[in-house]
Amino acid sequence: MASLEELRLQLDEIDDQMVSLYEERMKVCAQVGEYKIKNGKKVLDRQREKNKLQAVSEKASSEFNKKGVRELYEQLMSMSRKLQYQQLVKAGALGRLPFIEMESLDAKNARIVFPGTEGAYSQAATKDYFGENCNSFYVRTFREAMEAIEDGAADYAVLPIENSTAGSVDEMYDLLVEFENYIVGETIIPIIHTLSGVPGAKLTDIERVYSKGVALMQASHFLDDHSDWQQISVANTAIAARKIRDDKDQAQAAVCSAYAAEVHGLEILEENINDDQTNCTRFIVVTNQKVFLKHAQKISICLELPHESGSLYRLLSHFIYNDLNMTRIESRPIEGKNWEYRFFIDFEGNMADPAVKNAIRGLREESRNMRILGNY
Repeated sequence: MASLEELRLQLDEIDDQMVSLYEERMKVCAQVGEYKIKNGKKVLDRQREKNKLQAVSEKASSEFNKKGVRELYEQLMSMSRKLQYQQLVKAGALGRLPFIEMESLDAKNARIVFPGTEGAYSQAATKDYFGENCNSFYVRTFREAMEAIEDGAADYAVLPIENSTAGSVDEMYDLLVEFENYIVGETIIPIIHTLSGVPGAKLTDIERVYSKGVALMQASHFLDDHSDWQQISVANTAIAARKIRDDKDQAQAAVCSAYAAEVHGLEILEENINDDQTNCTRFIVVTNQKVFLKHAQKISICLELPHESGSLYRLLSHFIYNDLNMTRIESRPIEGKNWEYRFFIDFEGNMADPAVKNAIRGLREESRNMRILGNY
């Protein structure tokens, strides 16, 4: 029987042959790519690949090897497609993506909408991004904010999409699909809750606490120490503060920001009642124009995948082969399609970059209903 060292030498010889054959195969694939570019053919031919996988797997001698050969050729064909996408980009076949590059947003003359009311965290995010004296107004809901920019009542909307403790704002992902609006910026602000009541109220007076459900959860340790208090959920922390102001009841308090307390004339009874002292929320800036800033560094897309094994893996490989760093992936159910999901992906890059164009070309061709949500 051969020694381990002898067996490894045999493997090295086989590997040398495989590398040589791989490079020879890719040279032929490059010629195929040139033909497709010249004749206007799509890179991905699903039926051809299906037939090829069936043919090569049948040449293997065992079920184990059949699966292995099939997986190997899936990778070989995936790499061939990526080479051909690169050829398309170099040949200018992809061209410019349908977004206009801008030096900066016209914040001075813009009208901005945010959800909630005066004193909401979304108002704080609006001022943080557009400046203290920006021209802004509020609406009740996220949907109304998206409608305002779609209808032209506002130029931009500032909306929460992710909290560091509560996670993603699922409704926002659904609205990004529903509306033809695009992300052009983002800002992250700290979420620091207070317990605030009417002037003159004391902690011993409190019987009912109002706030958004998520905010009550984020202050659960403090509220658990006062288990006799009734917790009542409302739409927004600032709306809770406004209610306390309007009701003028010393038995009521709001979990809200210090800013909301100041806006509505409340007195802070307890500062910084967060469970997590690093709590923060990421807000996106949305418009109805297909634009992106010259120095944008993040791209958001959404796409649907064929409902088959390995489809997500194959799609994500486009980021690897183009040296793009994917920073986030979320999934949301597709309405009317049980157990099928739409994926939302954030990755680093600018739409002017060749690597980004190359990745988007591959993602668009190999997925279903891919859409660029913005570059910011």
